[in-house]
Amino acid sequence: MNQDDKKRLLGVAAADYIDFLLETEQYIGVGTGSTANFFIDALAKVKHKFAGAVASSEVSAQRLKDHGIQVVALTEVSSLTVYVDGADEISGDFSMIKGGGAALTREKIVAAASDRFICIADSSKWVKQLGRFPLPIEVIPMARSLVALEMIKLGGTPVLRQGTITDNGHQIIDVHDLEISDPTGLESAINQIPGVVTNGLFAHRGADVLLMDHNNEIGTFTRSGGGPA
Repeated sequence: MNQDDKKRLLGVAAADYIDFLLETEQYIGVGTGSTANFFIDALAKVKHKFAGAVASSEVSAQRLKDHGIQVVALTEVSSLTVYVDGADEISGDFSMIKGGGAALTREKIVAAASDRFICIADSSKWVKQLGRFPLPIEVIPMARSLVALEMIKLGGTPVLRQGTITDNGHQIIDVHDLEISDPTGLESAINQIPGVVTNGLFAHRGADVLLMDHNNEIGTFTRSGGGPA
């Protein structure tokens, strides 16, 4: 099975998993990225089970619309039953690094507004400690140099993601070489730097459920029960 095959199976598994959670008046949150795209495609088959979706990016919003799924703004709904999204890395406490697709701020907002966060990720994303994948930070352009200098003080190597402007009109700095032994502490510390919109650590609001390929099948793991062995 290649990576796309795994992602397609994960997308189908996520649509099947949330099927029993859905009611016709409820809304769901939908993430961004290649794995989330497969979920959106699979979601089209159960679109009659829920009222609509809040998308974490313009790209995901358009894909949902292409499948005839109603897209609404978060300000139009009181709550989201579930949020489904991928991860660039996920560790044993279900903390994640996200933002490879530059949608981290909206992803974090939609995740925070959802009752349950389901992460769908292939097994290559499972790590003992976060930090192999560069940590994305969305920054106001004026603050780019300041944020980069602060990240150097924290032991990182900041690199501007060339040619990338987020849906919010900001820039992305990818920080390499970080030792992330305390994801929640580092998430809070980086967010206190002036000019940071948010960073790609999802530790304060980690995943509740992980769907991941394991032993040639799609396994379902919970934060309390632990991830793949």
